[in-house]
Amino acid sequence: MTQELLKQINELAKKEKEQGLTQQEKELQKKLREEYRIQFRSQFQTQLKNVDVKLPDGTVIPLTQLKKK
Repeated sequence: MTQELLKQINELAKKEKEQGLTQQEKELQKKLREEYRIQFRSQFQTQLKNVDVKLPDGTVIPLTQLKKK
């Protein structure tokens, strides 16, 4: 899905540069970009949940358990 989504976004961006977009195409472009952002954030959050941090004392903890200072 993401590859197809990127292809559509890129086609609209190219068309926008070359000849401009209609109002409907601008709305579609905005919708597709937002959908891509949502998918990207979801995938990134999933990756972060699987990251472990090794502390100076040698212990390894999940990134989600690290507290901000």
